[in-house]
This record gives sequence, structure tokens and C-alpha cells, in this order.
Amino acid sequence: MSCLSFFIAVSMHVGLQNDYNSLHPHARCSLDSFMFGTYYNSERNISNYIGKDFNGLEIGLVTGYAYNVVPMIRYKKDIWFVAPAYEVDGNTGLTIGVELEL
Repeated sequence: MSCLSFFIAVSMHVGLQNDYNSLHPHARCSLDSFMFGTYYNSERNISNYIGKDFNGLEIGLVTGYAYNVVPMIRYKKDIWFVAPAYEVDGNTGLTIGVELEL
């Protein structure tokens, strides 16, 4: 159990058309399998989230995107992660990256 951790993530956006930020500073508090945190997102906004970790599958809710609150899902294994991504115009893709604890 770790209440406060700091990370830096670098991501690649596959199948998407817009120009996205690929550097994401991140602070997280984890209590058992529950988590909440803040990060600088791909759309160059601050995102706040809350969720639950199911053995590497993180599911929750996040702010800071085109809508006030959107669903969040990400699979993380060691330092690697992958998450579905979508643009408001309906285009879909993946966000793939690495996240290192500082």
C-alpha cells in the first residue's frame, strides 16, 4: 500500500489524427486496489481521476477531456501501459506508453 507516488509517463497515440501531448507527469494515491490522482493529459489539460485496479486493469472515471467526466480504462504491466483512445469526431485508436515511478 502506497499513499502517494509520483510518475512520469511517455505515450504514443496510434490511429488518432490530432496532435497530442506525449509527456505526462502524474501523482497517485493508492489505498489497497483503489486509486485517485492527477496528471497532465494528452490534450494538455490537468486530469483528476478515481478508480480501482483489478490486477493491472485500471477502471474508473477521469476529468479534463472534451466532456466533464469520461470513463477511464487502462491496462498496465510493469512499466508498459495501453489504453483505448477516441476523438470527439468518432475516430478511435490506442494510447501506448511507459510509466516510470520517480
